[in-house]
Amino acid sequence: MAIINLSKQQSLLGTFVAELRDVNVQQDPMRFRRNLERIGEVMAYEISKTLDYKHVSTKTPLGTVMSPVVADKLVIGTILRAGLPLHHGFLNYFDRAENAFVSAFRDYAGGKDFEINIEYISSPDLTGKTLILVDPMLATGNSFELAYKALMTKGKPAKVHLVSVIASEDGINYMEEKLDLGSMDLWCAAIDPELNAKSYIVPGLGDAGDLAFGEKI
Repeated sequence: MAIINLSKQQSLLGTFVAELRDVNVQQDPMRFRRNLERIGEVMAYEISKTLDYKHVSTKTPLGTVMSPVVADKLVIGTILRAGLPLHHGFLNYFDRAENAFVSAFRDYAGGKDFEINIEYISSPDLTGKTLILVDPMLATGNSFELAYKALMTKGKPAKVHLVSVIASEDGINYMEEKLDLGSMDLWCAAIDPELNAKSYIVPGLGDAGDLAFGEKI
């Protein structure tokens, strides 16, 4: 698995990530969602550089020109609910992509420890396509693992890109251990060093789903 840490290159992406983390900016849910969306747009652009292209003839008012367009059949997959703004950002750029959704949540069952439960899958046939699976946070890696395996019941894609805004080193190690990652790429806007006792990324940004859509019970 190739791990692409976009924070190693200084760009406008760093500004959007900084605002996501900022406890003051986080008081505005609309701004938080918009920053996730903008990060999705930037990361979609970066991933677009790795896709396959074909040339098509484009007619202009004054003639014709051969133009490169994406040849991959794209499917954007998202882990609900936190991934929705990030998904929207990807869809803004890959506007002809198909879409897949997986619900995953932490089930504490009244105790301190938790399990990840998958309740819902909606996906097209993935066979031979390029799957881009996005989620803002890669903490333990459990949600990514189970969502990926759930989607694999819908066909085997030709290529897979995993996308996280903020990933933990533990989560990345878990993914490398548990999944047959092969030629997959993992794209991160930032990689943080640790998880706390509740398995939240430190320094991270908190609960992305709550910050985007409100607290849950």
